[in-house]
Parts: sequence; structure tokens; C-alpha cells
Amino acid sequence: MRKPFHEMAGASVVLDMDTRIMTDVFTSEAPEHLSKRLKLPFTDFFLLSRALTHRSYLNENKDAIEDNERLEFLGDAVLDFIVADWLYNHYPEKPEGDLTRLRAALVYTDQLAEFAKMINLGQALRLGHGEIQAGGRDRNTLLCDAFEALVGALYLEGGIKAVNQFMVPLLLDVVDDIFQNHMDDDTKSRFQEWAQGNGHSSPRYVLIDEKGPDHAKMFEMEVRIGKKPYGRGLGTSKQSAEKAAAKEALIKLGILEQR
Repeated sequence: MRKPFHEMAGASVVLDMDTRIMTDVFTSEAPEHLSKRLKLPFTDFFLLSRALTHRSYLNENKDAIEDNERLEFLGDAVLDFIVADWLYNHYPEKPEGDLTRLRAALVYTDQLAEFAKMINLGQALRLGHGEIQAGGRDRNTLLCDAFEALVGALYLEGGIKAVNQFMVPLLLDVVDDIFQNHMDDDTKSRFQEWAQGNGHSSPRYVLIDEKGPDHAKMFEMEVRIGKKPYGRGLGTSKQSAEKAAAKEALIKLGILEQR
């Protein structure tokens, strides 16, 4: 079994008092310590701090200048390229369709949130008090966004090479499981292909229900063609629930087997 990423990087997640402000539950790991712990090449810690700053923190702290949403936008694009490039070179025998499905599995919300958890990113986030009390450090959508922002900042700091050095160990750590668990099946794309191939309009995904507190939301989505429902699915994000709904539709159509 592989060691967690933070151990692979030769770092401990146990923080000393002088590397983290430990006065109460609202404090975060210092950007300088995060960079050192993960062996990232940051010298501009203002840039890294911005990547870790959620808009809820900005709303409560007048000294904060900018949140991480612009860096999230950049990181999303960088991740798409980095993962596509790595898959292209790592799996020279795989056709385009397989690479597309695998890339989708590696960059969707819940997987990016899992990467964030692997490096204990939540403890370094600068969040508003209300967001922390609502469990924001463990919320998948927030962790996904912060991970993308971190990648965006890393790209600005060290370019593609730095992002590659950071991402490749993470990709290696999960790609085998994705194959084994068939997580690379892009069920939404496959259902879209079926619909188009059979002369139907594009599927629509409709929110049916939303339950739970902000840090543990569960979504139920239904996929429809026209007014006809084809499947429902549950997930911790709307995106994962949509994938589950498409999977149920494919199973009902006999295109996928029930596992």
C-alpha cells in the first residue's frame, strides 16, 4: 500500500506551535509551512496565501485583498492540460475515448477534493468563521476549488514543471484504483452518445432533492430526455449525482451491467 502523499513528500502533518497559529478553531496552517511541508517551490507567500483564501474570509477581514476564485479559474485549465499530457504519455496504447474518460475521472469535483484531503489542504484554508463552523474545511466543493487555486498559484510561481512535480505523485497514487473501480467510465458522455445516436435531444439533469448541512450535502439528480425520466442518482455534489443518474439510465438501457 502506498503511503499518503504527505508522507511520500517526507513531511509530517503534525504541526508545531510555531508553524501554526493554534489559539482557537478558526486558525489555519501558515502558507510558509504548507509550502515547506509539501516541498513546493513558493517564494511568493502572498500568492500562496491568496490561493488559500475563500471569499467567506474576505467578507470578514478588511485587510484581505483578494480571494482565490481567479486562481481557481487558472488552475482548472492548467489541471486539464497537465492531466491530459500525463495520460497521453503514460498510456501510449490507449485510444482517445479511454483517455477522455480517464481524464474526466481525475479532474472531477470529488476526485480533486480527495487530492486536497490527501495533502491535508483543508487545515491551511483561510475561511470565515461561519464557513468553518459549517464544516467548510471538509466540504468537497470548497476543497476542490481550493485545490484548483493552489495549482493555479503553483503554475504562476514555478510553471508547468512545478505543477508536474506536484501532480504526478498524486496521479500515480489513485490511477490504479480508478481503473479497478471503473471510475473512468464517463457515464454522462456515454448517455449523451446514446441519446444522439438514437435521434433524441440532449439529456437534461434536474435537481430533485438536496439534503444535509453545508459540510455534508447530498444531492439527488434526475436525467431526462424531453419530459421522460431515465434515471436518478445521489452524490455529494451535483456533478457526482448527475454521473450516478446517467449510470442508472445506462443500466436500465442494458448498456452497462449492474455492479
